[in-house]
Amino acid sequence: MGMREEFDKLVEKLKTERDELNLKMHLASMDAKEEFAEAEKKWDQLKAKTSEIADTAKETSEEYISKAKVVGEELKETYNRISKRLSE
Repeated sequence: MGMREEFDKLVEKLKTERDELNLKMHLASMDAKEEFAEAEKKWDQLKAKTSEIADTAKETSEEYISKAKVVGEELKETYNRISKRLSE
């Protein structure tokens, strides 16, 4: 096989690898975007709960505060997952 044919094979292999990598990056990005959109819903819930807890005119139960903490922890885990996925 001549030098030109070897080069053409290399370029074709690189093109295939590039296309596969590009697709994986796009899909990972889509997954991250979808997960972030879901996290935004939890963020809105957490902000609403925080606002209610901060309102001193309302009496807030320990159970309500505990539930807000659970949402916050779930959100923290979600953000960590997204961050790890984007840094891979």
